[in-house]
Amino acid sequence: MASFNKIPAVLPQLPYAYNALEPHVSATIMARRRFSPLLLHHSKHHATYVANFNKATEDLQAATQAQDIRKQIALQAAIKFNGGGHINHSLFWENLAPSSNGGGKFPSSGPLADQVQKDFGGLDGLKKAVNAAALGIQGSGWAWLGYNPTSKKLEAVATANQDPLLGYVPLVGIDMWEHAFYLDYKNVKQSYLDAIWNVINWETAAERFSKA
Repeated sequence: MASFNKIPAVLPQLPYAYNALEPHVSATIMARRRFSPLLLHHSKHHATYVANFNKATEDLQAATQAQDIRKQIALQAAIKFNGGGHINHSLFWENLAPSSNGGGKFPSSGPLADQVQKDFGGLDGLKKAVNAAALGIQGSGWAWLGYNPTSKKLEAVATANQDPLLGYVPLVGIDMWEHAFYLDYKNVKQSYLDAIWNVINWETAAERFSKA
């Protein structure tokens, strides 16, 4: 899996083509031009988080050298928001895989499958819990399947805005910002959630769990 905790941040390349997740994340005809929602999401939205994070960290370095405490404090919000956006999206791209490459295929056995059975009663229970966390978000945010190293359980968790999932090992993250689903599903979040499970990369989730 890619390393995305370094400065300066770098926009990761997708491990699949922009149209590889169709029809679940599809191309849409708009204003006589063919836009891929995934292309916009990756090359525009994520790229903006990367650029803004790098700018904020450069400004922080300058403010630190100048011993400008007020400026250092003022930059923290931009670093948190854009840094979180970069981390969350980097995890998100790795979370997805075309159906032809294992997307949506939950393992029938193994440590992750056993833990899901223990904590949720199976995959359907997991989806129900994560969907509930996602639909409960007011405004924008992320829904997560995370491993809690303290309780040693899998949990469905929501984070607001671009806050990263802290205190957990993130196994699966679902972007609940409108830019992730509006071109395909308008405001029907449930339809987006139903679709995204078809391209979840469970192999990556299992790998993350094995390292938890």
